[in-house]
Amino acid sequence: MNNWDLYAPFYNASRKLERKAYEEMYKKIRKAIKDRYVLELATGTGIIAKNVAQSAKHINATDYSEKMIDIAKKEIHISNLDFSIQDARNLAYADNSYDAVIISNALHIMPDAQKALAEIDRVLKPNGILIAPTYIWKKITFKQRISSCFLKIFGFKVENNWTKDEYIKYLTDNGWTCKKAKVLNASFPLCYVECTKTYERVL
Repeated sequence: MNNWDLYAPFYNASRKLERKAYEEMYKKIRKAIKDRYVLELATGTGIIAKNVAQSAKHINATDYSEKMIDIAKKEIHISNLDFSIQDARNLAYADNSYDAVIISNALHIMPDAQKALAEIDRVLKPNGILIAPTYIWKKITFKQRISSCFLKIFGFKVENNWTKDEYIKYLTDNGWTCKKAKVLNASFPLCYVECTKTYERVL
């Protein structure tokens, strides 16, 4: 059992602390995914997917943690939303399968985030959109630093420590163009971004 399986029963309660930032994020995501076929990676208990599904044609929401998906499936059944277990770094989907991919609050804790970005590129259709809100940790308050220490004690290590500009540069260096970027006020600064591929892929 991994740390996320252990954390799963407490995940929904922890997200309540982010309610204001998440409401703003939901509005942005709903607009971006309207009438699109969507894949969500690192969905956790499906909080984002359940709050934006009404705007999409269909969402397949996935997570690496079996316990997270178990909880997601037990709460709120929505006709155009499915849940499954997937590894973001090795997806079981064909090339060019989705109009949009959401990966929220995950890239900063993934030791090999580039693999996930490569898989997202592969499953996105040409002109598809990547929505990747991510916590940025480099410029945080003393109180937030204390909180981050507790997270490390419980096994949640920050692998990628970015500012907003550094995060955008990271995405740019990996072949993405950021169309929108805004830092939302959450328990830690949350950088909301929407991206498209910088170059045209050969199909």
